[in-house]
Amino acid sequence: MGDSSSQKDEMLDSHIVGEPVDLIEISGVIKWFDVAKGFGFIVPDNGMDDVLLHVTCLRRDGYQTAMEGTRVVCEIQKRERGYQAFRVLSMDQSNVPHPSQLPPARTRVQVTATSGLERAIVKWFNRTKGFGFVTRGEGTEDIFVHMETLRRFGLAELRPGQVVLVRYGPGAKGLMAAEIHPDTETPFPKSH
Repeated sequence: MGDSSSQKDEMLDSHIVGEPVDLIEISGVIKWFDVAKGFGFIVPDNGMDDVLLHVTCLRRDGYQTAMEGTRVVCEIQKRERGYQAFRVLSMDQSNVPHPSQLPPARTRVQVTATSGLERAIVKWFNRTKGFGFVTRGEGTEDIFVHMETLRRFGLAELRPGQVVLVRYGPGAKGLMAAEIHPDTETPFPKSH
């Protein structure tokens, strides 16, 4: 019995040192990545199950975020709950499709935009619930915004009072955002 306990100690020692064990190099595509949640998933080219990509791994290797559709080469290791990226070797965003070319968001309700791109203000947004509302001003109907729509357009979250550009259409329970972008232009000019 003494032998098996010393083997266990040796195994523990190798893990404590922090040396990577059995790294596998894979290539794949970013399925989705949520900066606010701090993780996302890679779909490996070789047909393996999705690989967890944690933001600490991404940032340690010099990347801030990973857009859906980005080609990635990384070293992964087997963890308790499956494979996880250990080191990002390269990322290629040249083939990342424009948001309008992505498949429809994975929401239960699809919406077709009937409006042009309009400026709106975030009333509230709850990441935990996965949705929120924006408004075009007093006397207008609120526009529902789903978390999947944000992800599709590369946004992690919305802040109350934030100005956004939105295309919307009729949904089952009212107006719904079909497309959303941060407003990068200057705010409305002040009237004197």
